[in-house]
Amino acid sequence: MKSLVEAAKALAEGFATTFNHLFRRPVTEEYPEVHRVLPARTRARIVLTLDPDGEERCVACYLCSAVCPVSCISMQSAEKEDGRRYASWFRINFARCIYCGLCEEACPTSAIQLTPYFETCERDILRLVYEKEDLLVQHQGKDKEYNFYKVAGVVTRLAGKGEHAREEKPVNVKTNLP
Repeated sequence: MKSLVEAAKALAEGFATTFNHLFRRPVTEEYPEVHRVLPARTRARIVLTLDPDGEERCVACYLCSAVCPVSCISMQSAEKEDGRRYASWFRINFARCIYCGLCEEACPTSAIQLTPYFETCERDILRLVYEKEDLLVQHQGKDKEYNFYKVAGVVTRLAGKGEHAREEKPVNVKTNLP
């Protein structure tokens, strides 16, 4: 008898909740006109950023394309006269991208960054394939001061071996021989 009373009470509470919501005004978001404020860590459209010197940050190391679970990133590496590597072409297929953020985490130069811009709907699927020119932005993104070539220990026009920030002079291995 006690379980029957508890069941009726639970049923009445459920109907009371439904009855209360029946007369509430619906909450409708007018999406195209009113945009929701997204959290700061929202991951959406990918961009390629510049370093503080105005050069491209991407060194075409292929780590982003290797870590991508859906293989939507492809590129070709090249090298300038001063020894600096860059991507001669860079392509992302946003029709396949799942916005997981692994490419951003794998990038040693902070070149790839995800922005909160999510409105990439297209009728033609080929318009979702972005080239380097479409991805490159004229700012540093989240890491304003980071410059890979100033700390990488790579010989460039900026500095030679042992001349970078927080880098010791190269050791002459012949002095270490017995």
